Amino acid sequence: MIPAAALLAWYDRHRRRLPWRSLPGERPDPYRVWLSEIMLQQTTVVAVVPYYETFLARFPTVAALAAAPEEEVMRAWAGLGYYARARNLHACAKVVAARGDFPRDVDALRALPGIGPYTAAAVAAIAFDVPAVPVDGNVERVVARLFAITDPLPGSKPAIAAGAARLGTDPDAQARPSDFAQALFDLGATICTPTTPACALCPWRAGCAGQRAGIAAELPRKAPKAARPLRHGAHFWLTDGTRVLLRRRPPRGLLGGMAELPGTPWRAETWAAAEALAHAPMTASWRPAGEVRHGFTHFELRIALFAARVDHIQAEGFLHPLAEIDAAGLPSVMRKCAAAVHPGKGKR
Repeated sequence: MIPAAALLAWYDRHRRRLPWRSLPGERPDPYRVWLSEIMLQQTTVVAVVPYYETFLARFPTVAALAAAPEEEVMRAWAGLGYYARARNLHACAKVVAARGDFPRDVDALRALPGIGPYTAAAVAAIAFDVPAVPVDGNVERVVARLFAITDPLPGSKPAIAAGAARLGTDPDAQARPSDFAQALFDLGATICTPTTPACALCPWRAGCAGQRAGIAAELPRKAPKAARPLRHGAHFWLTDGTRVLLRRRPPRGLLGGMAELPGTPWRAETWAAAEALAHAPMTASWRPAGEVRHGFTHFELRIALFAARVDHIQAEGFLHPLAEIDAAGLPSVMRKCAAAVHPGKGKR
């Protein structure tokens, strides 16, 4: 048995200070725990912290979030990516506010919009001291190394989940479920890192099968990734000198409900200039304005930019002040486009 007591003693000395974490002796706020876990999905702590603090100031309680218009929530989320998370976050807040509070067990949490097995276990363990071991990327790495699980991901996920559950059966882990879950996160984030793990500093070094076999740094192994397909689009920066034309994407699908520059569909074939300009929002003296590249989870995107200035904009969409383009709630790819055409703007 890998001793939970050793990890907890290490955590008591070295725990990270994060804005969503309660201090020793304080009761965790379920809203803050849940919000942080949704934001941290596929996003680093460094990227999340400023968004989290701004978002929390804007929506300090789950009731405040539930009462806000979806468009306002999407604007506050803009730049974090994976925008279905924001829509599910808002839907979940409405359910929680209507029932009066978050449920306290894993199954009931899983029934809420946007909450899967990992998030349910994390909120239950951290906020409510339920003896569950949430398995994120950090925990996968720790467990794969501890038990020398050499089969590549994703096929090794069941074995890793079983190893994590085994760690959670330790009486010391069950006595402090919230701290044990966060200790595992911190061990993976600061000691058992993806490259060059600091094994000499690890409280579990003596029991680590991967370290004994000299393969810890290789684990977890991953199956080769398929190359991401390349897509192409064209977007248009149309301004009257003080305002820029934007439109809103359809409410569902990729970047659903977000603001964007008008443009073409995204497709596998490149867009010839004349073909792209047939999709321009209005007739104008369009000039090429460079190219933007952006990576999504499942594909790479290249955008040809065109820009024009006119005296009067008469086109579908809405006008947004140029001076306030940073507050337009643009997703990251459109921020890049704005920054390319309007230097100094469009970046957070």
